[in-house]
Amino acid sequence: MKNIYTKAFSIMLSISMVLTACSAPGKGTDTAEEYVNEDILAKGEQTDEAAQDGSIVVAENLVQPTLEQAAASSSSSTIVNEEPKEEAPAEEKAPDRCYMVFIGDSQMENGLSERTDIAHLVAERVPHAKVYNLGIGGTTACVEMSTSDTNLDNWDSPSFNGICYGLAGKIDVDGVFANREDVRHAIKEINPATVDYYFIEYGANDFFQKMPLDNTQHDGNDLHTYYGGLERGIATLKEISPQAKIIVMTPFYGIYTDGNGKYLGDSYIVSNGVDTLANYARKALNVADDMKVIDFDCMNDKRFDLYLDTADEYLMDGTHLTLKGRQVVARLLAHIPNFYEENEPYEYLEQDYIKIADFDPEEYFMVPNSELKEENFNKLIREGAFPLAREHGAADDDD
Repeated sequence: MKNIYTKAFSIMLSISMVLTACSAPGKGTDTAEEYVNEDILAKGEQTDEAAQDGSIVVAENLVQPTLEQAAASSSSSTIVNEEPKEEAPAEEKAPDRCYMVFIGDSQMENGLSERTDIAHLVAERVPHAKVYNLGIGGTTACVEMSTSDTNLDNWDSPSFNGICYGLAGKIDVDGVFANREDVRHAIKEINPATVDYYFIEYGANDFFQKMPLDNTQHDGNDLHTYYGGLERGIATLKEISPQAKIIVMTPFYGIYTDGNGKYLGDSYIVSNGVDTLANYARKALNVADDMKVIDFDCMNDKRFDLYLDTADEYLMDGTHLTLKGRQVVARLLAHIPNFYEENEPYEYLEQDYIKIADFDPEEYFMVPNSELKEENFNKLIREGAFPLAREHGAADDDD
């Protein structure tokens, strides 16, 4: 067994060097070389010649897991179990509400029928939250190559830009989302002028469908590229909701098998013939930086230990998040609105790190008062600020 570990580590280290050479150093260039899962490797040794010599594995028969979703009971809810009204008009801003819209693929839709999706799990941690989940399984950030006509009068793509144009009232929502009553209803109910936060998550389907990363790989309409799709959609959201904070989530780390169930590698190694999912994640970070919005790195970030060693707890099929995975992500995401809504000091957002094996979904993460910056310490102790942190005992002592 020691030989398997040694061999695997050597492969990952070589791949790390290859990826580092191909990518600009800096944010988002961490690799998974330090983690090796004995069970995964034991299921079938890698025999691909590319893997043996330490280069990228180009997978011709990469399997795309599908997540069978029960019909969503609703795409809108609140902490106080407020049910959406049929064909409700866009509502006015309630002064004490925090309005959050979640847009993405099956990672975002996952668990919606039981309200254990990321959106609702975040809402449980943010006071006065109202959430709309516009996740649609199988969709991409970019417009599908099969859609050649991107004129808004003829628009038929339910991709990220379809959601954004729907919110902007620029396309026929009833036609484009005819088979998703829940999404159609939510789009009509949302008033962009009231939205406080947009959370955007795409990338896995763009990867599996071999969509170009950007116009360096595609000479044509940039809506057909991952970068272009994200950029255009965010521009639309900024236009209709200039007051909103926008958070771009990268695709999540994954592990992949071929049609026979043989392990091929992880998101840093396996290429779809265009690039690795890790580089789609880096492209999402590029978009967030260029568009001056908030990023949330689900691939490289050190806020949780998702790699081969923990994948069986975090991923149900190598791609989609388990309930524990969604709970981990929700706790970390919730710090973003809680910071901006002044429910928590910034240190809660900055310092929370989750070890998946030790994760307790009922735990509320706290930073000792003594570790707060002086300004935040004074606001907490003397001014009675940060009500959520205080509710959990943050001001009780200085330890």
